[in-house]
Amino acid sequence: MTNYQSASGVPEESVGNILQRGGEELALEKVSDRFTVRPTSQAADVTQSVPAEPTLEIPKADLQEFIVDPSGRDKAMQVARASEDVAFASHVYQLKENPQTLVYLTDQVTIQFAPSVEEETRNAIASEHGLQLLKPVNGIPNTFVFHLTPQATENPVKIANRLMGRKEVLTAEPNIVVRQEQHYRPKDSLYPQQWYLNNTGANQVAASSHISVEKAWDITRGVRSVVVAVTDDGFDLNHPDFQGAGKIVAPKDFKDQDFLPLPGEQDENHGTACAGVAVAEETGSGIVGVAPGCALMPLRTTGFLDDESIEQLFEWAIQNGASVISCSWGPAAVYFPLSLRQRAALTRAATIGRDRKGCVIVFAAGNANRPISGTINEQGWPNNLLKGPTQWLGGFTVHPDVITVSACTSLSKKSAYSNWGNVTISAPSNNAPPGMWFEQTGYISTAPEVRTALPGLGVLTADRLGAAGYSSNNFTNDFGGTSSACPVVAGVAALVLSANPDLTAQEVRRILQQTADKIVDPGPDPQLAFRLGTYDVNGYSQWFGYGKVNAFKAVQAAKEQRVQQSKPSQVLNGRNNNSLAIPDDNPQGITSPIQVPQTGSVRDIQIGVNIEHSFLGDIEVSLIPPTGQTVLLQGRTLGSATQLQGTYTLQNTPALKQLLASPAAGVWHLLVVDYAQLDTGTVKSWELTLGI
Repeated sequence: MTNYQSASGVPEESVGNILQRGGEELALEKVSDRFTVRPTSQAADVTQSVPAEPTLEIPKADLQEFIVDPSGRDKAMQVARASEDVAFASHVYQLKENPQTLVYLTDQVTIQFAPSVEEETRNAIASEHGLQLLKPVNGIPNTFVFHLTPQATENPVKIANRLMGRKEVLTAEPNIVVRQEQHYRPKDSLYPQQWYLNNTGANQVAASSHISVEKAWDITRGVRSVVVAVTDDGFDLNHPDFQGAGKIVAPKDFKDQDFLPLPGEQDENHGTACAGVAVAEETGSGIVGVAPGCALMPLRTTGFLDDESIEQLFEWAIQNGASVISCSWGPAAVYFPLSLRQRAALTRAATIGRDRKGCVIVFAAGNANRPISGTINEQGWPNNLLKGPTQWLGGFTVHPDVITVSACTSLSKKSAYSNWGNVTISAPSNNAPPGMWFEQTGYISTAPEVRTALPGLGVLTADRLGAAGYSSNNFTNDFGGTSSACPVVAGVAALVLSANPDLTAQEVRRILQQTADKIVDPGPDPQLAFRLGTYDVNGYSQWFGYGKVNAFKAVQAAKEQRVQQSKPSQVLNGRNNNSLAIPDDNPQGITSPIQVPQTGSVRDIQIGVNIEHSFLGDIEVSLIPPTGQTVLLQGRTLGSATQLQGTYTLQNTPALKQLLASPAAGVWHLLVVDYAQLDTGTVKSWELTLGI
């Protein structure tokens, strides 16, 4: 993506076609054959007053999309704007470098003001642009959501770009809507065994391909107080595998705005299958989930990834006691950085949820066989849909609080479709050609098309009752994709918390990583011919993360972990005053060391940092202890601020709790990474205080 101009705003000629998004500036183009309108009321029938063909309703944003001959678009929009039934009409946009991703504008703008800006000044700035305050953004200081009033003379994209040129504003983003993509490739055949839970080897099944769940079940089969929120398209709650006292907790349908998240469309089968993988009840018949004793919170999503939908989804999970949040979906986009509000919603769940121990958030990596963050030289796509060096970014899957799950097969090899790179862990699923869903094309294979045989079995799970689902009975035996791998890991996380409910979300992540099985796939990928199935010196693989999840080892480690809470007997202080330049737009970043010679276990920890940068929204700051894991201290939420003088403690940074009881002796590093072009900065100094 291109950074056109930094904190001073964008050039006037670009003010209408640059999207502020997650600290980046994405190029937009107007779509020639469609536009959207918002009715003045729910009773207004805009289809009668707009001279175009209605194609799509976006209820969450109260928008109706119309399609029209390109030569008549502007005239049709003029007619719509003149109608008494229409509150506003807007162009539909597409991302310039990824034209299959349509972008719809809402009437909201998020503004993060500088810390010194008072309410009177905020109101004056909002009034100048025809904005009215809606609400604050939880978790980000001095940040608010505004909506456009009839006095607004420009659309949210232009307003956000103009606000970015003001010294009082750190970040301004329009709230956009894109379609949600589900990660799955179901087929129709039947297979009577859940090989992925436990097996001893068979035809097309390697003995190492399962997650060792039976020995985990000897410790716990899950408890009802641990709730797995499965967020998806709809759930057949009449299925026998979702019955039992206390099984269903706080169901919610965000699409139809009620409390019955049942499938509403013919093809809404995905949620039932995912929920079955994670928590299907032990009934003596049918299938069993990874964590059968745990409760299910079924949450039917809107199908769109606007800020409001993501905030409401994760806030519901927080407020209603979710322990684990399983998300087998992602954006229908090649490059999708999260907005400020979306990043904050996930961070809030991972830190505030579960009585401040944090909800464990699990996302499917995706099925395009592409990096979740990286560049591929694309060629051979139909109609040159993608061509040349193309940046891929999953947004949700690179969030530091997310456990991102890739897929491996029943033969303990990489699933051909599985996205990779910066994934956390792998879990068993099926094997199938890579593909992706776009709003304008539907599901298509990624290029070059894989035509070789892809051995591996599918996943047996719950299906909608009768003929409505993937199969003609109550179960489907060939579910798959990273959609299936994701709830496997969510179920294991639920077992871990059943064995030790005092663990933080970061501690659960660390346990899953440290106990994973190091499966190896030295062969070439059948599509791109990459060989990324081995591990580096840190035990990390681009295809499998830290390995394939092992339920027994993880639950055993959770049971054994008992951090002794005691006051430190000694306080150690270290400081590094060497000034270091932060490399621009470099994911390797810069590290600054502090040596701790004293032995002992960490009982308390505090980090102070002093950083100058011309746009702090570009950087992330992390701590790397002698044991090697990376703990995020500061995400990309600082916008156009230029001075960071902050202190991170166990109280304000719960992720640091995972370092308690770890050895103090060794070299500690501060890692600072700049993720965007143009703006630069310097690590002036940092300080480490340990209680042992």
